[in-house]
Formats: sequence, C-alpha cells, structure tokens
Amino acid sequence: MKTITIFIGLIFMAVWSCAQDQTKPEPKKELEELRLKLNEDGSHFIKATVLNQVWLRYNNSNNGTTVLGDNTAETFDIGLRRTRLQLYGQLTDRMFFYLQFGQNNFNYLAGQNSTNSGNRKNQVFFHDALGEYRVFKGSDKLHIGTGLTITNGLSRFSQPSVGTIMSLDVPVFAQATVDQTDEFSRKLSVYARGQVGKLDYRLVLSDPFPVTSNGLPQAGINATNANFAWDNHSKQYQALLSWNFFEKESHVTPYMTGTYLGNKKVLNLEAGFTTQANATWTGANTNADRSTDPSRKYYNMNLWSVALFYDAPVNKEKGTAVNAYAGYFGTDYGQGYLRYNGIMNPANGTTLSGAPAGSYGNAFPMFGTGSVFYTQVGYLLKKDLLGEGNGTLMPYATVQSASYDRLKSQMTVFDVGVNWFIKGHTSKITLDYQDRPTYTPIGTELVGDGRKGQLTMQYQYFF
Repeated sequence: MKTITIFIGLIFMAVWSCAQDQTKPEPKKELEELRLKLNEDGSHFIKATVLNQVWLRYNNSNNGTTVLGDNTAETFDIGLRRTRLQLYGQLTDRMFFYLQFGQNNFNYLAGQNSTNSGNRKNQVFFHDALGEYRVFKGSDKLHIGTGLTITNGLSRFSQPSVGTIMSLDVPVFAQATVDQTDEFSRKLSVYARGQVGKLDYRLVLSDPFPVTSNGLPQAGINATNANFAWDNHSKQYQALLSWNFFEKESHVTPYMTGTYLGNKKVLNLEAGFTTQANATWTGANTNADRSTDPSRKYYNMNLWSVALFYDAPVNKEKGTAVNAYAGYFGTDYGQGYLRYNGIMNPANGTTLSGAPAGSYGNAFPMFGTGSVFYTQVGYLLKKDLLGEGNGTLMPYATVQSASYDRLKSQMTVFDVGVNWFIKGHTSKITLDYQDRPTYTPIGTELVGDGRKGQLTMQYQYFF
C-alpha cells in the first residue's frame, strides 16, 4: 500500500511538472529590419530593404487623349509606381556604401514608344551606387561621397525617402531635371554632407547626363521657348542648408524622411539651390554650327527654394501627430521653358494640334520657368483607431500652385487623401483624389479649358 501511495504521488508530481512546462510561451519577438552585424556592437553592419508601391487608378483623360491610337476619355490601370531593393551598410568606422536597384512607373504602357513598339523589360536599373567616407570618427560632421546618387540641393523633396511619404506621392516638380539630365533624379556626383550643431548641410557637384540619352523623343530646339540643350555641356552645382530647431534628422543615408509618424519632433527651416550654366537653349536650327547660327542662345538654369518642415507628435499617449510643409520655389530654366509630366501616364498620344509633348492622359504643366508654392498637411489619428492590430488613419491634403511664364493663369493642383497605416510604413494603403487643370493650345498660347480628376489607391509594403 505504501508503495502504491508513493507511485501515485510520483505520477501527480510528474503531471504537475508537465503542466508547469506547458504554460503559454512568450511570443517570439519579430525582426524589425534585415540587418547583419559585422562587429559585436553592431556599429558595422549591412542592411537590406525592399519596397513596392502598387497603384490601382481611375483617370479622367485630358482632352484629345489617345491610347494606342484610340480616343480615350477615361482609363483604369494597374501599375507599379516604385519597386526597389536597397543594400547599404557601414563597413568600417569611416566607410559607408549604398546601392539601390529597381524600377518606376511600370504599367501596361511600360516600354511603349511613339511608334507603338518598345520593350517592357528594359525598365530595371541602378538608382544609386555610392561610397562615402566619414571624416570624423563617430560623428556626422562631414561625410564625403561620390557615385550615382540622389544627393541634391534645392529641397528635402529633391531627395525624398519614398518609403516614408506622408501623401500618395512626392511633389515631383522638386526633382527639377527628373529624367531629362539625370537618371530618375540621380546624377554622377561628388558631395559633402553632414551636421554641425543644428545646421544640416549638403554641397554637391554633379555631372549631368546629356538630355539626348534619356530614351525619349527629343524636343530639339525652338526659336522662342527653351529646352534642354544638346551640347555645351557643363557641370551642375547644388546646395541645401537646413536648421534643426528641435531634434536632428538621421544622416545614415542621403534620403530625407517624409513623416516620422510621431516618433520625432522636427522643425526645419531650409534653403537650397541648383545652378547650371548653358543648361537650355533656343535657336532656329538644331543641326547648324552654333557659330553660324545667329539666333542660337543658351540659358543658365537657376533654381532655388525656401521652406519650413514640421513633423511632431501631438499627444504621445494617444499616438497622434502632425506633418506640415510649406515651400516657395523660384524656377528659372530659361526663356519660356515648360514641361508637362504625367506620373505613370496611362495614355500615350493626343489628337490636339500643337499640343505640348506629353500633355495627354493625366499630365499637367509640372515644370516651368516661373515660381511654385507647395504645401502639405496631414494629421495622424490615435493609434489602434481601427482596433488593436488594425492600425490607424492619416488624412492629408497637398497643393502645388505655379505661376509659369508660358501660362496666362495660375496652375494649381490639389490632392486630398487618407493613409491607412496597417503597420506604419511597413504596410499601408493610401486613397488619393487629385484635381488638376487642363489646357488647349490656341496659336502659341495654352488656354485653360477646365479641370480633370484622378482617383488612386496604393498598397505599399516596405521592410
């Protein structure tokens, strides 16, 4: 009996011990980033990221728009606005590298050209390939870098971190020569950047690409209105100075954050410029030797901006935050310069006689000689607004209002939308409505003839 009692006691002890061992384990901590430590404290590392932005879009086409030769009053398309792979890291105390590979604006017309031919597979390219040397160990006072880079002057939106955008898209006009004399805003450059106290600075010398290698039909030369010149190549000089009133911004990469979602308190006053001698031209004959063409004239490109950027928590306990930006841009590309641009344009032709290049689909006069005012504001609502694990919302509005010499009236584009941050910038859905002006060519003038709209839904993952 005593033996049985001891045996039963041992069984109960074993069962109790197993029950203790089967208590609910603590959930495993998720990885926050793909980061490989190269030394014990992690100050030397290699990091990888992936970004994809998928657009579903309905657009009211500009007057006269055609798609593959067919008159098209409206379009619906699916596209990859940006698809990127990044690899960067601090290899030693002083050496940093950055590589980015990917594509942009890949929809059903990708690779299509004006002769209804092309190659949709020739879209992927290196965006960045640079190396940097940190002059002062453990300090961001001075980084010297060179290579293919988006490091620019002019403004923070000339080098935006596209994975952290507050609105649907960045104000692309701030990437002033995009796909004209650069590679999607990247240039072969040598630069110095850093922070001294509260001053954040970027000084850049760039070697622009000739406009004739951008893979697009060339505007050539015009007797009245400037276009980018085919010859007389010159270097480009840029600078951006920013004063950090509150917290300093990161200098790990050259990219500048769109919104910190309440994780930082940032107020910056910035001023920047980009200048290039003989960047554009007018004249009567593209092929004539300029020494024998008395009408040939070259223009310096001089761009500058001043702006305020504010991004800060409103109530840390609730998780609310605000994002705001207001900037004024002086944009002198030369006499009468005007360029239409349609983001991932869902059309490829027009029936309007005398229409400017690229003025179909969803395009509007995005770049021009004159001035631009741009502002944006967004408000991040309380965390877990949609329930635990379902994230929160951030409604926003943006305005780009330009006074261009070629246009008789103010050119204003409005965007209103909302972000659903399912998991911050890692997983988000954005719904955006854009209202833009349209124009009809009458003689040598562009006359406003109404407004059109575009509704876009984006899903982004960024890790």
